[in-house]
Amino acid sequence: MGHISMVDLKGQYYKIKDEIDSKMQEVIDTAAFIKGPQVRTFECHLSRYLNVNHVITCGNGTDALQIALMALGLKHGDEVITADFTFIATVEVVALLGLKPVLVDVDPETYTIDIEKLEKAITPRTKAIIPVHLFGQCADMEPILQLAHKHKLFVIEDTAQATGATYTFSDGTVMHAGTMGDIGTTSFFPSKNLGCFGDGGALFVKDDNIADRVRMVANHGMKVRYHHDMIGVNSRLDTLQAAVLDVKLKYLDQYNKARCAAADFYDNAFADVAGVSIPVRAENSTHIFHQYTLVLDAWVNRDDLMKFLDSKGIPSMVYYPIPLHRQEAMGIAKGNDRDFPVTEMLCSRVFSLPMHTELDAEQQKYISDSVIEFLSQNK
Repeated sequence: MGHISMVDLKGQYYKIKDEIDSKMQEVIDTAAFIKGPQVRTFECHLSRYLNVNHVITCGNGTDALQIALMALGLKHGDEVITADFTFIATVEVVALLGLKPVLVDVDPETYTIDIEKLEKAITPRTKAIIPVHLFGQCADMEPILQLAHKHKLFVIEDTAQATGATYTFSDGTVMHAGTMGDIGTTSFFPSKNLGCFGDGGALFVKDDNIADRVRMVANHGMKVRYHHDMIGVNSRLDTLQAAVLDVKLKYLDQYNKARCAAADFYDNAFADVAGVSIPVRAENSTHIFHQYTLVLDAWVNRDDLMKFLDSKGIPSMVYYPIPLHRQEAMGIAKGNDRDFPVTEMLCSRVFSLPMHTELDAEQQKYISDSVIEFLSQNK
């Protein structure tokens, strides 16, 4: 049995090494390292894959969120609602721009934003909602979009963990994660389902006018060179990274299928095991398993379990151990634990197992057997 990794980027690379190396060499040979033709080619290919009018690449997923908020023209003090159970980047940019983050609890099954609590959090100062498509599964976008329409709010989808997932509306319409709101944002961090060999990000936009503003913000506020119509930033995808991503995009559905197969294996292994709950797959969203996250029963000592797995050469991770409402950096967005019971529970009891495209059945059996061994010994 081979070495077990949380993410096996090396194994994935070796399978398409010749294609990757060839495309990277093309960039090196032309020395078009910034804004080379491969960037536009990748944007066009991803736009076609997602069936969205505009894909605008940028430096990373956090930049994508910041650019989205800047492009929509939100003002100092405007409120932006998002989930408490997510990585801090989602709200970090809100606070950075002088906006007010408003945190709400999450659904106990999907871990995405709780629709009822979202509606209660809307005030006259609310201007935008950032639903997070967590661990590879879409937030419940239909009621979110209905609330946004009712209250005239922008919707910015945080799709960093779900590029390639789809959502089915009640009328049968199917759309990709990141293409349903006003702007979708994503990250191409190497471990993502579609990852590059460094940092990278993108925004997905339907509206031509919003897309123009996004491009301007990402390029120093310029539409015409040296004519700065608005304050912007400098955020772009390197040509080398675009070349890598354009190759890997061809394999994205295959990669996601492999992740789903690995998740099926785990699901079957843990389905009837006392002490642990498997991920819930929502009926209206595919799940592409950026992470495979289990929820432990209260009697299970998570730290001891992770130490036990580590002793057997099995890595594991906790996403996320501290709620955003208890992060010192959040300041005015901080809240009381009683307002976020689901997030509090998840932060104390979730843990994630290795999940990537190169997992094999022998590795997964060893991983699942080891978890079950610990649970059976510590009832």
